[in-house]
Amino acid sequence: MRMVNTRVCLWFQILAVALVLLKVDSFDVGITYLQSAVAKGAVCLDGSPPAYHMSKGFGAGINNWLVHFEGGGWCNNATTCLDRINTRLGSSKQMTKVLSFSGMFSNKAKFNPDFYDWNTIKVRYCDGASFTGDVEAVDPATNLHYRGQRIFLAVIEDLLAKGMKDAKNAIISGCSAGGLASILHCDKFKSLLPASAKVKCLADAGYFINVKSVAGTSHIESIYDDVVRTHGSAKNLPSSCTSRLKPGLCFFPQNVVQQIQTPIFLLNAAYDSWQVKNILAPGVADPHGTWSNCKQDITKCSAAQLKTLQEFRTQFLSAAPAVGSSKSRGLYLNSCYAHCQTGTQETWLRADSPLLDNKTIAKAIGDWYYDRSPFQKIDCPYPCDKTCHNRIFE
Repeated sequence: MRMVNTRVCLWFQILAVALVLLKVDSFDVGITYLQSAVAKGAVCLDGSPPAYHMSKGFGAGINNWLVHFEGGGWCNNATTCLDRINTRLGSSKQMTKVLSFSGMFSNKAKFNPDFYDWNTIKVRYCDGASFTGDVEAVDPATNLHYRGQRIFLAVIEDLLAKGMKDAKNAIISGCSAGGLASILHCDKFKSLLPASAKVKCLADAGYFINVKSVAGTSHIESIYDDVVRTHGSAKNLPSSCTSRLKPGLCFFPQNVVQQIQTPIFLLNAAYDSWQVKNILAPGVADPHGTWSNCKQDITKCSAAQLKTLQEFRTQFLSAAPAVGSSKSRGLYLNSCYAHCQTGTQETWLRADSPLLDNKTIAKAIGDWYYDRSPFQKIDCPYPCDKTCHNRIFE
């Protein structure tokens, strides 16, 4: 019994140390509800006000701004959007009032040397269409509001009034569906900021590709068609794309990125864990759960599944911008099994963080933003990269 108690005590000590370390490299930031946006119809799916969390810049970073858009998938019809209204992804009433900032959002130079003193904003995601929707009519039967584009504009307008109108440096970034938003809104964001500001865009795990599922179906293309139709997004997507392709295809970065004028950095895992789970092998394409273990742990994939994953990587690289296409474009495509890598300290900058060409993600993005050196690198195929943690950050 004494040995068991000793082990339990040791376990709690280890847990306590881990929690202390986690607290050291992160800090809590309270929520701001943008009540003034409601009068403009810039509201969440349920009609509640949009929200964000802001950590004010200081010292030399007082006029530098990092505006980051949260992710969380999409809703593609009234049914799936109604499923969100009692969650943080459809209502600010359901959002946690405090978020932890770490990684690229850390306010300590040790953990975030290039951006630690910037004004840092995390915009909460509650519209279900990567901040692109704008439907005036509200169906009284559902009371759903499709107003993501209005939220985007209202938040930027509010931040401009709070000092971003004097910005010297600015980045629009996002993770997952928010990363897609940072791609789709990249040039628009730049147009709303002072002409003298140095403005760049960063998409973390936002490069969703148009690939068939393991069942051979165009699962994600169908979903995007429905998202754009339901949310009335077509008019807010880049016209350089919608003038050539059907609107649903303009939700895919591969059809948009080449026409973006503002410098942009694409950070993605070539074996993006969310895309593998929800685009390549979604439940509807794998009714018997053959892929369940593989999706949760890449080391448990069969030889046939690994072959499919390698084919997915090949398609991902084909859809990504070519290396050397433009030095203003950054590219960091590692071979980790991950999703979103800027907001977690262990993947952003730590002694054991993932490396590509011997550079951490933090170093590559900092060098690119400040024009110290360009970065466009593609990792070797899995499992060659031993710096990967291959954990799923979602």
